[in-house]
Amino acid sequence: MKVSCLQENLAKALSTVARAVPSRPSEDILLNILLRTEEGRLRLTATNLELAITVWVGAKVEEEGGIAVPAQRLRDFVAQLPPERVDLSSVQRPLGIQVSCAWLKAMLRGVEAETYPPLPTVKEGTTALVSQKALGRAIEQVAFAAATDESRPILTGIRTELEGERFTMAAADGFRLAVHTGTLAQPVETPVGVVVPAKTLKEVANLLEDSEEPVTLHIARDGSGILFRLKGVEVYSHLLQGTFPNFRQLIPQSSQTRAVLDCQRLLQTVKAGSAFARTGSNIVRILLEPGTPGKVTVLAGMEEEGSASGELEASIEGEPARIAFNSRYLQDVLSVIGGEKVSMGVNTPSSPGVFRPIGGEASPEYVHVVMPMFVQWP
Repeated sequence: MKVSCLQENLAKALSTVARAVPSRPSEDILLNILLRTEEGRLRLTATNLELAITVWVGAKVEEEGGIAVPAQRLRDFVAQLPPERVDLSSVQRPLGIQVSCAWLKAMLRGVEAETYPPLPTVKEGTTALVSQKALGRAIEQVAFAAATDESRPILTGIRTELEGERFTMAAADGFRLAVHTGTLAQPVETPVGVVVPAKTLKEVANLLEDSEEPVTLHIARDGSGILFRLKGVEVYSHLLQGTFPNFRQLIPQSSQTRAVLDCQRLLQTVKAGSAFARTGSNIVRILLEPGTPGKVTVLAGMEEEGSASGELEASIEGEPARIAFNSRYLQDVLSVIGGEKVSMGVNTPSSPGVFRPIGGEASPEYVHVVMPMFVQWP
């Protein structure tokens, strides 16, 4: 193999595919990145056997070929090269690759490309298109609510449903639920529902731009995998198997009390109180008092150790109410909800709270449910 390409393009590609290199591989070969020439370009691939990322780089190909080389060493070396042409040449004895750029060069030992694990593909199934902006927004609003505890593997994924012109993503960790519904760039003929690892979608989000350029989704007919295709990049992932909770049943259909207030001001108030909430199991108490105008009071901390409070003007319908939440969970949802104002629905102190965005760039079909914390009220 003998190719040349620009340092900037190669460094960016290496940084992208290296995200799929496992820190604790089941096989040593997985610590490598596979380099191959393909149709006048250089293809770079890495996998941890559950996730695979492939990037194509424009290159001048003088000799076809392929080799697998240590990912971290190649990435780190190329990242420090000057922004000039990089030459890559494979050598046979010992097997490796020489990397040259300006006055710098390095020799990396490698292994035969044929020993690298074969990469899975999606040949038959459902294909959908969604804009990068829409997909990125959905992942941002949902992925943080997925579980990180592997005790219930299905909850570490994001339920993804495609039907007609709509797509829905939902994540839950047993304490909160986030649901985002958006519009596909073109409708699908057959409804499909799968559970994609949240880690995969977070990696996809890192590749997306705030644009209307489409992302192509290919979902295997047998439900084994999903492929995301962007310009010059592909991300393949296994799908999680198992039964995801019926998330629609977890969303309260009505609220006895509903408050509408400034989203950023509520977020700032919760953040300010979080320093005191840490001494009280990370709890913030919220009081909703109807009136003209209505008032929402946020309380954090304990009297014997110090406390903080904030009063916010709000439009409130229904009866006076009180409820307590985990401060971090509130910060998570208020940071991504996207509306100029937020609607907070409450029934009882022991029932879930429901948050929806209002105005701004809000998704009209985003809903977030948070389980309350149990506290002793005066």
